[in-house]
Parts: sequence; structure tokens; C-alpha cells
Amino acid sequence: MNATDMVRRRASEILFILVATGLAAGAVLRWTGTAAAGDLVWASVTVVAVVPAAWWVLDGLRHRRFGSDVIALLALAGTLAVGEHLAGAVIAAMLTGGRLLEERAGRRARRDLGALLSMAPRVAHRRTPDGLETIAVGRVVPGDRLLVRPGEVVPVDGQVEEGRAVLDESTLTGEPVPVEHTEGDGVRSGAVNSGSPFMLRATTDSDDSTYAGIVRLAREAAAESSPFVRLADRYAAFFLPVTLLLAAAAWWAAASPVRAVAVLVVATPCPLILAAPIAFVSGLSRCARRGVVVKGGDALERLAEARVLLFDKTGTVTAGHPVLSEVVTAPGRPDRDVLGFAASLDQVSPHVLATAIVRAARDRGSRLDAPSGVTEEPGKGVRGTVSGREVSVGKAGWAGEGDPVWVERMRDRAAARGLITVFVGVDGRLAGVLLLRDTVRPDAARTFRLLRRAGIERTVMVTGDRPAVAGPIAELVGADAVHAGQTPEGKVEVARAETARAATVMVGDGVNDAPALASAGVGVALGARGATAASETADVVITVDRLERLAETLAIARRTRSIARQSALLGMGLSLAAMLAAAFGYLAPAVGALLQEGIDLAAILGALRALGPGRDRSPRLRGDEADLVRRLDDEHRALRPRIDRLPALAERITGPDPRERDAAAGTVTGLLEDIADHEHRDEKLFYPAVARALGGSDPTGVMSRGHTEIADLARRVDLLIAESREHPDASDTATDLRAAIQELYAVLRLHFAQEEENYFVLADEPGA
Repeated sequence: MNATDMVRRRASEILFILVATGLAAGAVLRWTGTAAAGDLVWASVTVVAVVPAAWWVLDGLRHRRFGSDVIALLALAGTLAVGEHLAGAVIAAMLTGGRLLEERAGRRARRDLGALLSMAPRVAHRRTPDGLETIAVGRVVPGDRLLVRPGEVVPVDGQVEEGRAVLDESTLTGEPVPVEHTEGDGVRSGAVNSGSPFMLRATTDSDDSTYAGIVRLAREAAAESSPFVRLADRYAAFFLPVTLLLAAAAWWAAASPVRAVAVLVVATPCPLILAAPIAFVSGLSRCARRGVVVKGGDALERLAEARVLLFDKTGTVTAGHPVLSEVVTAPGRPDRDVLGFAASLDQVSPHVLATAIVRAARDRGSRLDAPSGVTEEPGKGVRGTVSGREVSVGKAGWAGEGDPVWVERMRDRAAARGLITVFVGVDGRLAGVLLLRDTVRPDAARTFRLLRRAGIERTVMVTGDRPAVAGPIAELVGADAVHAGQTPEGKVEVARAETARAATVMVGDGVNDAPALASAGVGVALGARGATAASETADVVITVDRLERLAETLAIARRTRSIARQSALLGMGLSLAAMLAAAFGYLAPAVGALLQEGIDLAAILGALRALGPGRDRSPRLRGDEADLVRRLDDEHRALRPRIDRLPALAERITGPDPRERDAAAGTVTGLLEDIADHEHRDEKLFYPAVARALGGSDPTGVMSRGHTEIADLARRVDLLIAESREHPDASDTATDLRAAIQELYAVLRLHFAQEEENYFVLADEPGA
């Protein structure tokens, strides 16, 4: 909290205490028989409140806002004019107390954003030829080797180079369970090392790190105001002349100014002054608690109006954790040049494919050198110098000159297998292509169904990939249209065209998505892997690696807007009813002031509903059971990449190289042991909780049968591995082993997908 906010807070508290004390003191004096003294105290309290009320009106006029505080000021002045001192003191307490409540509610709602600012890293420990030196985090540059000690905050984004990183990422993601990262994994600044020391290779400097980006986003979000607040002022501008006309009519009809003051008293528009802003700030806070930073109420309201969803493919609907499938070299180029040069350059790249390339190079024992002069071109690729050679990684035209027939053949080969092509050039000529495999996110299909349910009417994929690759994935998630082969400029044109027809939201995660995010009605960046240009230009940044938070944020936005309108309109409606009663003489000014206090409190409490979840009648797992689901979901995410390797392991485990066979057999055996432990936790802890939530005689029976099939296949694989070790030349054993591993792969993928679709969703907090 800065000095200005502190002064404002203290002033609001002192003013409210002074007014409340005066109200109570006047009541005591009246009760003890000194009515004149009591009235004088109440009148003084009213005068004290008139001064800030007049300032609020003038400040509103200076900012071209008119209406919200005018009625309150007129009511205070009216009570002084007609001698209704108790009514004036009650209005003063209501007005000053409401302002204090607004500030406290706003601070509570922004608390989750402010928590991000308190953990900004300050120093880093850099490894140099002379040893370890502690430097300011601002001096870190990409390529530096940093030591992260236990309990320290990761200073910049990077890749784990030595050791195993166990990180508490709750500040970034909201997830309480520490996450383990192995060598080659990308990690983000702002996470806390809750394990042993590890070495980190920096991929960004401090200004471009994830945490610095989130801090900037949090500050922008705290500074923004919602257009609904201005809409509340427009409501008040309508409400003001109605109030004045009704007060004038009551004065004329009864020939008594007291009637007019009574109308003004119950017309004090605190539901407009407080309810709408509190609702939107509460919605921002709820999004922040779910790992989503929304840059102000303006973005939240525009998100609530969205009807069309535009989305990128890679890293958005795909998992964004690709693995290297194959390296194909151009004629005359050695294999190590392709992968080694590409991985060396990608060590300092935040792109979603870079981590996979670096990890694959480390696994294969390639030597990685520190790059220099690295630049990145949106939608094209990365370029820099490695060991004195100019290296380019990205699209074929960007990487260098080469045989166009070979390039087209590689693209066709990748399209037929659903792979991603990354071309590598050395000294201006194509050296080869890396083929990577990326899978659709497990939550993608469910997210799109939830988005439809939340009001999205049209979904459009906009991607730079070829139609043959993009089409099947778009069909899988149910997209209404596909624009493939798009450059960043092309994505902008699509975003503008769709925005001209309806309110749109664009979702992406890469540098090449940034222009389109800025062009759409609302830009949403998946910023879990780094603070790229996408995060900087987007209106909404999802800081956790979960696509379903998009649907949840949309639901929160629509519920927040609805609550803001309900609170404001309900307060206005009750005030209008009270105004009519006061106009006909049924409410004295003092009674009306107390009644208006209740109306204001109801409106404010209604607005604070946006801090919590909405009503949800579907089965839910709560508390410890919900935490269990999240832990098992994390296990799924960790096991899935290992399961995806089974087809390749099935070939290696029966190959000609004995060392490769033994290594593959050990990998498969370790995976089977981990899966058995996971399924045991499912049966003993998870499935009983699901059964209680769903009800019925045996709601998890089918899934338990799946566990039985998985266990049976695992036993078969173990037996066949043992048999193949005893008889390595037996072709029938090798054939059976390959078939069993392939069958286990298919069953595991289906079983995991069914659990995630049917059961894991039970732990999701309802967003509407």
C-alpha cells in the first residue's frame, strides 16, 4: 500500500469514527434529557459529512462523472435546512461507513493480486569460472548458470540443468502441491524451491521473466476501472432527475419541505456508488485466486459479452509438451549438427517447442554450447550464433535455402503422422528437420463443451499449421471453422473479421499470437510457460497450465456482470419504493435514513457474492476429497508423457541392441510400477469418494473393471519381458511383447481419458 492509499484509508477511518461517535453521543444526550445539545451534536456531524460529500461531487464532475454523490449531498443539506438532525446524522454515518466498506472490500478483493507483488525475487547466485557470485536479479542475462538454494524464489525463467527441482508454485498457479521438475524441464520465476539446491540455465532476463510479467499484469489490473462503474453513474444520472421531480412533487402536494427531504434521504444511491465497483473487483479477485489475471473490470465485462472464440492450436488445445519423434537430416549433413545446433540455440528460447528439443538433445548426449545474438521473429522462428556458426530454427523459409522437393516431402510425412516440423538451418542452408509429436490437451474437449454451455456460439481455429495437421484437431474439439497456414498478419485479419460480426475472445500462447490477441475483443494468453509478448498484449492471462480455466473465467465474468446489475437495480428498486412511501408521508426522514442503510447494506452484500462460487447442483467433491482429485490429476499429467512413449519403447525393447533393450525394459517396468501405485490410490481413496458423490449401487464399477484389465496387461508385459531376456532370439516372444505393450498403451489412454472426463471434473469449483 503506497502513502496516498494509507492517508486515504486513515482519513476514511477517522471520518467514520468521528461521525459514528457523534451519532451515538447525540443519542445519549437526547436520552439524558438535553435534547438541544443532542441536536447540536447531530447537526455538527451532518456538517462534518457535508464537506467530504461536496468534495466527492466536485471530484466526480472533474472526471466527468455526475450523479452518484449528488443525491447524498442534497439529502445532507436538506436535513440541515429543515432541522431533521437525526436523519442527517444517520445519512452521514451511512455515507462515511459505506465509503469505508468500499475501500475495505476493494482491499480484500485485491489481496490475491497483491500477494504476487510481495515475493518478487531480488538477487540471484550466478556460477562463474571463479566460483559463485551473488548479483542483483536485474543483472541476470539469458545463458547464465544460476544456483537456486532451498527456500529461495526462482529469480528468472530457465531450464533445470543439474539436480531435481521441487518447486512450490502456489503463488503462480494456486495449486498447493509442490511440483517436481527434472533436468531439461522449464521452470518459471516466482516459484519457491522447496527441495534441494539445483542449477538453472537462465532463458530470460528479469524484465522478461514470468514473475515480472505477472507483477506488471497485477498492477495494471489493480489500476483499471470497469465501464460498468461508469454505467452506474449513467444509472444515477437517470435516477437523479426522477428523485428531484418526486421530491418537488411531494413538497408541492403536502406543502411541506420535510416530505421532500424524506424522499432525498431514502434516495441516497449507495447501491450505485458501491455495489457495481465492489462486484467487479470481487470478480477480479476470484479470477486471481484461480490463477487468472484479468486486466481490470473493462476486460472482465467484455469477456462476459463474448460470443465467438478464436484459438490457436499449438500450446493452446494441444498439450504444449511435445516430444521429439524423429530427426531427419538433409543430404550430406551429420545428425549431431541438426539436433545439437538446434538445442544449443533453443536453450534461451521460451517457445513451447524449445524445451522438447533441448530435453531430447540432453537425453541423446548431444553437446550444448551457449548461444549469442539470439533474436526471435514472430511466426517464423529463432536465429543466433552457436560456436561461430549462424543457426536458424523454425519454418523452412526462415531456416535457410534447401531442396523444395525434400521440404515438401518432410511436410507430407509429418502431416500423415500428425507431427510438427521444425526446420534447422546452419550458415544459411537447411541442415535437417526435427519431427515432434504433440497431443491434444486432456481437458480440451470438455473445455469447449463448457464454453458452449457458458454462451460461446462459434469457435474458430486460427493456426499457422497446415490444414492436414490442424483439421483433425479442430474436428476433435468441435470447432466450427478452421483457418490454417496463417501468418501473424493473417491471424489479425481473421480476428478483425470475426470481431466485426460479434464480440470475440482470442486465445493463444506464443509470440506470433500477440498481434491477434490485441486485435480481438478480448485477448486471452496462456502464460504458464513464460511472459511472452502474448501475455503483455492480452487482456486476460491464465497463469496455470489448465485450459479449463478459460471456461471458468468466462463463467465468472458473466456471473460478475449479472451480480453487479442485480445489486444496482435491486438497490434502486427498493429505493424507489421507499421514495414513494416517503412522498406519501409514510416515512419520516429519520426512519427513511435507517431504512436506506439497510437497503445499502443489502446491495453491498449482494455485490460481494461475486467473491464466491455460484450455485451448483451437480455432484461435487469438496475439501480433502477435492485435494485428492487434484493430486491424482497431477499424477495423470506426469504419467501421460511416459505412457505416450510406450509405442516407441515397444520397438526398442525388441530391437537388436542388447543395451537398448535392457534400458527400454527398465523404463517400461518402472512405468508399470508407478501406474500400479496410482491405480491402488484410485481404488482405495478416490473411487469411494466418487461413489458417495454420484450415488447409485455401483457407479464406478466400469472404471474398476478397467483397473483390472490394466493390471492383467501389466502382468503379461512383465512376464513377456522376463521371457524375452531368457530367449532374446525368440521372434514369437518379441511379437507378443510388442502387441501387449501396444494394447496396454491403448487401454491406458482410454482409461485416463474416461477418468478425466467423468470424475476429475467433480473437483472443479463451479464458476457460475
